[in-house]
Amino acid sequence: MHIKEGDEVQVLSGNDKGKRGKVLRILAKSNKVLVEGVNKRVKHLQKTQANPEGGTVEKEFPIAISKVLLWSEKAGKGVRTKTVVEGGKKIRVGIPCGTKFN
Repeated sequence: MHIKEGDEVQVLSGNDKGKRGKVLRILAKSNKVLVEGVNKRVKHLQKTQANPEGGTVEKEFPIAISKVLLWSEKAGKGVRTKTVVEGGKKIRVGIPCGTKFN
């Protein structure tokens, strides 16, 4: 995967196009990613003993991992990455700017 938890990413398409956020979670089986502040929906909560009134909560829902790019401060935009082996370790490098991520 070209994205890891904790990375800052930019959304490429959809209602939240252009927004940036931190990756909270990666859902590898479904190729989706949970990004902070992106794709927010209202979820209705059922009444329970812990929450006797029920109610609604606004929370983030997953988006396709192909719809996000790693954010590069140097380039000032989302960048594609390639993997380079340096000193026996794989690191991600931004293609247009050469920024090293990890």
